[in-house]
Amino acid sequence: MRVFVNAVPLEVGQGADVRAAVRAFDPELERRVTDGSAFVTDARGIELSPEATLAQGSILRVVVSARRAVEERDAHA
Repeated sequence: MRVFVNAVPLEVGQGADVRAAVRAFDPELERRVTDGSAFVTDARGIELSPEATLAQGSILRVVVSARRAVEERDAHA
């Protein structure tokens, strides 16, 4: 079935979840969704669980957090 991730049309299997669609788009983004440094919204901007089942024509947007983890230090700090 066809879904859209960051405006890119993708074919995923029937019953695919958000995580599978993001993985098909970019495996690195899927890793970031899994570790919490990114999240996925639907076309309305509502955050979705990575385990949410998708329907034909679903529109997803992956949002990467601009915040650094506490353990990451700026070279000037």
